[in-house]
Amino acid sequence: MKLHLTTAENHYLITAYDENFIEVNKQRYTQSLIVTPKQLITDWQLDEFELLTEESFTKIAALNAEVVLLGTGKTHRFLHPKVYQALTHNGIPLECMTTVAACRTYNILMSEGRNVLAALLI
Repeated sequence: MKLHLTTAENHYLITAYDENFIEVNKQRYTQSLIVTPKQLITDWQLDEFELLTEESFTKIAALNAEVVLLGTGKTHRFLHPKVYQALTHNGIPLECMTTVAACRTYNILMSEGRNVLAALLI
């Protein structure tokens, strides 16, 4: 799906997505990634929901986001709270949703000036 907003000066914007890729600032990625308004992490070595661990979220918590969106792939899935306790301990809410929904939500929150982090599984 192509999104309408096509520029976001000095920020990372999700410009298109579907179930097989995510396009950030018009650059297409076919692997899971993490995106914030100021940072793009393309070497996130997770490609399956089942591989998410407490350590995964300890690293995400260190990025100091205001809210974390977890794109769980094609299917909406939930994590056990123990897995993301590093976020909870730091007062960072986690929202689980499909990756397509997380892409849309990320752009909305980013355009509002929020310090949002989207961890997106493809």
